[in-house]
Amino acid sequence: MAAIPAPRRPNPLLRLGVAFSERTVGKRLEPARLLAWYPKAALGFGVMEALVAHHDGRLTKRLLQLVRLVASFAVGCLFCIDLNGLGKERNRLTDDEVRAVARLAGGSAPDWPDTVSDLERLASQYAMVLSATPTLPDDVLAEVTATFTPREVVVLATTAAQVNAWARLIRGLGIQPAGFSDTCDVAAHRPLN
Repeated sequence: MAAIPAPRRPNPLLRLGVAFSERTVGKRLEPARLLAWYPKAALGFGVMEALVAHHDGRLTKRLLQLVRLVASFAVGCLFCIDLNGLGKERNRLTDDEVRAVARLAGGSAPDWPDTVSDLERLASQYAMVLSATPTLPDDVLAEVTATFTPREVVVLATTAAQVNAWARLIRGLGIQPAGFSDTCDVAAHRPLN
């Protein structure tokens, strides 16, 4: 459920895009349906979704999923946590790692399991500070730019920004989790909704 209903007769192209997206994830995507009220925004979010955060090299699917989960927990978007937890097993993310992400986002020491690499920890810290207010302490930016290539920094920053944009939209529309994953339940705490 959301705070507003989806339009009864959305634009046919948007309807097709929503159907494709829902078939891909296997669940109803309320955010996509509600964006049909404003097709320009739907197009913008669709393009962003298609073009941001694709893995390559050191930026593995696992690392980028950690970044998305950190940003989701940091902004307290249960729908985002739920959706970004989808496929965590496929990317070899454990429940202990998800709990560490939740602790990091909650302001506690994450107590990372040994399975999380130094690169993944730094990328997670970067996503956390990019999702907080105020953002980006100088020491974190210095470590990130010394560790990652310029392209990797941009991919990490846009991945965290993408989740933040979706989270603000989803929270603003009152959309609740849809049961994509058990990530909300696995976390040591539930963010404020």
